[in-house]
Amino acid sequence: MKLIWLGHGSFRLEIADKVLLLDPFLGGNPMLPDEKRAEAIAGATHIFCTHGHGDHLSDVGPVAEELGIPVFGMVELMKYVADTFGVETTGFNKGGTVDIGGVKVTMVHATHSSATEGPHGPIYLGTESGFIIEGEGRVIYFSGDTDVMADMKIFHDLHKPDIGILCAGGHYTMDMKRAAYAAKTFFDFKTVIPMHYRTFPLLEQNADVLKAALPGVDVIEPEVLEAIEL
Repeated sequence: MKLIWLGHGSFRLEIADKVLLLDPFLGGNPMLPDEKRAEAIAGATHIFCTHGHGDHLSDVGPVAEELGIPVFGMVELMKYVADTFGVETTGFNKGGTVDIGGVKVTMVHATHSSATEGPHGPIYLGTESGFIIEGEGRVIYFSGDTDVMADMKIFHDLHKPDIGILCAGGHYTMDMKRAAYAAKTFFDFKTVIPMHYRTFPLLEQNADVLKAALPGVDVIEPEVLEAIEL
């Protein structure tokens, strides 16, 4: 299994024989050079989107259209993507699981917001979410954008994820301190990978606080387009 950071809250996950793009944010992402876009999406088979903010949604439709691949996410969000781009979508909801052949993805709760800009103001696109991804004998919790929630204990009890990909940049999501609290209070991760940080000056720029708070956990600060073997 390979996990490749595309910067911000975006990842490429190579698992089983699938290549998942998680919240692909390509154009406008200052961490991903334009000339690396093709490399980032090459061979992708599925797209999963957690919510409707531009730094998670803006490239979902265009990439799905370009590659001819399906998109999965919240029901209302998927209707918007299908209507806007004419691509194949599967809408599901929290507690629901999709099986894409050797990989199961369960949608779980997050606490954030979900909207895109329309001609007359925000267009609300269902509610925000995270994903539990199971494959190759591993279980990943992909938090999406969220704050700490007591619901996280339920995710642990039901799914027992050993890998946590946690938003940790602060301001718009939980910061490093809060992500560390979530990890040690509700989960038993072997590996934690921070995301949604370093992209913009407003966000936290390193994971020192997270690392210090999680002794015994392998906290990996990702580098853009450098594969992490899991």
